[in-house]
Amino acid sequence: MTKIRKAVIAAAGYGTRFLPATKNQPKEMLPIIDKPIIHYLVEEAVKSGIKDIVLVTRSGQNTLEDYFDSHRELENELAKSGKTKRLKEIQKIPKMANFIYMRQQSDLPYGNATPLLSVAPIIDPKEAFVYMFGDDLTFSKTPVVKQLTDVYEKQGAKAVLGVQQVSKKEVHKYGTVRYKKKADYRYEIEEACEKFPAEKAPSRMAVFGRFVFSHDIIKKALSTPLGKDNELWVTDILNSFAREGEKIIAQPIEGEWCTTGDPLNYLKTSFKFALERKDINGELEKYLRKELKK
Repeated sequence: MTKIRKAVIAAAGYGTRFLPATKNQPKEMLPIIDKPIIHYLVEEAVKSGIKDIVLVTRSGQNTLEDYFDSHRELENELAKSGKTKRLKEIQKIPKMANFIYMRQQSDLPYGNATPLLSVAPIIDPKEAFVYMFGDDLTFSKTPVVKQLTDVYEKQGAKAVLGVQQVSKKEVHKYGTVRYKKKADYRYEIEEACEKFPAEKAPSRMAVFGRFVFSHDIIKKALSTPLGKDNELWVTDILNSFAREGEKIIAQPIEGEWCTTGDPLNYLKTSFKFALERKDINGELEKYLRKELKK
């Protein structure tokens, strides 16, 4: 099996929950302190051994593409003003990985699996790859992408998806999984269920935006009919394989998944990242305690 060296990041949404802030910029470019959300995803992938980053974007997202390019005017200004630390930080960004951009065409169906259709021409038939949602961040000692690629390479599954237990009151927001009662590997699933109410959900293990897929997932995506709300769903693709008896693994992660998909969770994630920063966490904590006392 060839080593997994490619990550596909889905960043073609409209970010409607963040309007008007996302009117002229992708949601993935909203900052978490001093770096955009997308930067953290790329860092996680690169630290996991990924060399090629495929960003699936849509028209009007030039700022995202420009971010991972060089900015000569800015670099010259930083050099002239002697801000060498900032200059080095900026110069590192285009060198993080080999960036590939694919536009998601407007005639494709809507859905969280649609970017797979966009990247079909550039994924080798023998190649497994990482798939990431552009609004999910993670905290962990070992990068979550590395955790999942390790499981994939050891188990030889069709797919490995990251899961994390959520509270009962939040279950309805996410896809959840039903584990097999008897399996060669304890985290093999029987099915994934998309946004079921708590009383009907098969578990509280929620699927989030970290996956490792074999190329067969793309082939299945090309032939999978649209599902709930007339969308192309990752869960429908995975369930099709599971029904055929193929190995689909839902791996609980070591660490924490943090979503930025809506304003409240975006703020929670921003505070969490800030409280991990030694240069600002002390003053921030003092400020928050003061505000909470009012």
